Amino acid sequence: MARSLKKGPYIDPRVLRRMKKLKGDKKEPIKTWARSCVISPEMIGYTFLVHNGKEFISVKINDSMVGHKLGEFSPTTKFSRHGGKMQRDIEKKR
Repeated sequence: MARSLKKGPYIDPRVLRRMKKLKGDKKEPIKTWARSCVISPEMIGYTFLVHNGKEFISVKINDSMVGHKLGEFSPTTKFSRHGGKMQRDIEKKR
């Protein structure tokens, strides 16, 4: 469900604090668990280490990511494969 327009996008205050601390140094990654934090234009160029429940995934922010959430770029499940007879036939050919 979308957040109310009068409230504005949710940006975690701890993430903003860490960004201000690293103002000049955009090379050092910012470690965060705030997957629901919306990416704002000020975050472009920074690298975030976003937690997926098991490990931290490196996410470099670019301009096409603005408006999305950090969690969208750190998948929580690992895709193994589709099952079924058709998949077995494909694997036998390899």
